[in-house]
Amino acid sequence: MKAEDVKNIAVLGAGSMGHQISMLFALAGYKTHLQDVKEEALVKAEAELQRIMAKWVTKGKITEEGKNRAFSNLHFTTSLETAAGQADVVIEAVVEKLDVKREVFADVDRIAPSHAILATNSSTIVNSKVAVVTARPDKVCNMHFFFPPLVMDCVEVVKSEQTSEETAALAMELCEKIGRTGVLLHKEIYGFIANRLLFALSKEAITLYEEGYADYKDIDLICKKALSHPLGPFEIADLSGIDVGYYANLQLFEETGDPKDKPAKTVEEKVKAGELGRKTGKGWYDYSKTEVKQ
Repeated sequence: MKAEDVKNIAVLGAGSMGHQISMLFALAGYKTHLQDVKEEALVKAEAELQRIMAKWVTKGKITEEGKNRAFSNLHFTTSLETAAGQADVVIEAVVEKLDVKREVFADVDRIAPSHAILATNSSTIVNSKVAVVTARPDKVCNMHFFFPPLVMDCVEVVKSEQTSEETAALAMELCEKIGRTGVLLHKEIYGFIANRLLFALSKEAITLYEEGYADYKDIDLICKKALSHPLGPFEIADLSGIDVGYYANLQLFEETGDPKDKPAKTVEEKVKAGELGRKTGKGWYDYSKTEVKQ
């Protein structure tokens, strides 16, 4: 299958990543199904996309006609069969837990056409760990979008030893079709490239904060003023979701057994308190009177 043969896209998971990924494909003209097990998640996703697209129209980033055309391409469903049954490409964007992803991939492998490519949007988990539950490991890869997908340009496409060259090439072509820069990783590694670099910075930042060397706001300030980073590590955590990093650390700890890979104490406290960042209105910072720019 070549990129020009792809007509139908399924995106699984209507959370902060999935709904925006689905809109990228709808904007590019693909018939796209956004699936979630919870109807309320789909309602929320559609309302959020309507809000973002209305802003784009106001700012002149898209025409009213273009917005309406995109929504005509986008369909919301709780049925995995409806979403994946005719899909040429399926992109999973569910919670960052390996057992959940494996369950989803096993179901999708059973439902999706035999030619369909299955991609995971996981920010850390390599695709071979989910491909093992499918009968098509050659057609499985990572397509790691960055938050928010409607703004961020990069997509990390990752091959496993089983991923075929054709699958990787198709994923890279799709990135181009939706106006995103795809970067191909020829070997698997936990966290890929961007997050491994980010995790190293974040881990050190949290250590410095927990050991009392500086306040988290000042650490962010130093990163921005001295290192010219657009956001500090605590601001980035709030943007991407503190729970995302937390579950990524848990998965790494399960793999290595190294206590150093456990989530930091302050991060665990944030997750238990439901303070997950911008999406909940509070994380390291308070966003109750602000909103994420799109």
